[in-house]
Amino acid sequence: MASTIVVCGYGPGISAAVANKFGSHGFQVALVARSRDKLEKGVEELRARGVHAQAFPCDLGDLDAVKQLFIQISAELGPVTVLHWNAYAGLAGDLTTCDPAELRTVFDVGVTGSVAAVQAALPDLRDQPNAAILITGGGFAYYDTQVDSRIVRWNAMGLGVAKAAQHKLTHLLHHKLKSQGIYVGSVMVLSLVKGTAFDTSGGQGLEPSAVADRFWQLYEARSPVTVTIPS
Repeated sequence: MASTIVVCGYGPGISAAVANKFGSHGFQVALVARSRDKLEKGVEELRARGVHAQAFPCDLGDLDAVKQLFIQISAELGPVTVLHWNAYAGLAGDLTTCDPAELRTVFDVGVTGSVAAVQAALPDLRDQPNAAILITGGGFAYYDTQVDSRIVRWNAMGLGVAKAAQHKLTHLLHHKLKSQGIYVGSVMVLSLVKGTAFDTSGGQGLEPSAVADRFWQLYEARSPVTVTIPS
């Protein structure tokens, strides 16, 4: 049976490029997001390239739904080899005025949901050779005056806090799971990426395929824990 990658938080941009990259190397692809229409379009594009792909609609901030998601994927596609977490929520942009409940949603999607996904996938991952958890990180995670100023200016404060927590989570999971043969790594994206929600540069950002290439390199090398792009 072919290896399976689960792409959580599917959409145009990085996650679509990762799905294409791993699919081109023989992986089955499970696409996960809330929008069934977006998933079906992604599945159609992958199948046109000869990739075995399937849509799994799910609210990745719903922890019970995330647990059921992996039961369904394993039943329909077989055991999970790679989990790619690309999901985020853009709420709580201004932490001085937002409803604090919005920040909980940002964490549920970006951090707590990923923990639920890891726990649900672990039985499969422990039994798979070359198992991996790959996380889309970003420059918002870094403690830097210019970065913080940009986050505030872009009204993305909640996402900045979640990305910082996600960066620490990546390293903790790496050290916890490496003795079990499961690689955990992250590509830290330090600029705008074409086709994503933050692409306001008129097509001057990174190509999503360049980010996907870095993920594939991490998967093959299984080291280091994080890489940055542009480096």
